[in-house]
Amino acid sequence: MWTEWSEPEPGLAPEHPRTVRDEPVLLTVDGHTFRVGQRADQPGTYDFDWLTGPHDYGFTLGGPAVPMSRREMEDAIRGFLAEIDPATGYLRE
Repeated sequence: MWTEWSEPEPGLAPEHPRTVRDEPVLLTVDGHTFRVGQRADQPGTYDFDWLTGPHDYGFTLGGPAVPMSRREMEDAIRGFLAEIDPATGYLRE
């Protein structure tokens, strides 16, 4: 199961900026969609599945057991995409 990322509605208390905990979320960054989920058995470790990529591919980030903000996730995705070779769809060598 996944949860679509959405901005809070006007008039409601804003969501805490650090969110992914139990349910994966879908993020679209620069036209690419990723499913991002935190590993239950490894707090602070996130799997980024590239759903719109040319291959069944993605990446994992691990760090302190502090939940990532949406901005941090987007920055990680942009960094990953910058390393992809457009000719192969894989990381540049």
